[in-house]
Amino acid sequence: MRVRMKVTISGTRNGEPWPERGGIKELPDGEAKYMIGVGLAEEPDDEDGEGPVEENAADPGEPEKATGRRKPMTKSSLDGK
Repeated sequence: MRVRMKVTISGTRNGEPWPERGGIKELPDGEAKYMIGVGLAEEPDDEDGEGPVEENAADPGEPEKATGRRKPMTKSSLDGK
């Protein structure tokens, strides 16, 4: 079964490197269904399996925002004094 990789996996499979994100790989049916089920791959949506890759990255124009830091707890704050 042919799958399109949704992520880049490091290492090799049977001595061959995994394809980059968006690349196509032929896998046994059971392994392909598992990888689709856990979100690592998807079924190609076009006939040859070489269509465009859906981009899931965050908008690079919006910087990440840090969350506020909590005040450390002290023994007196726990005692209610």
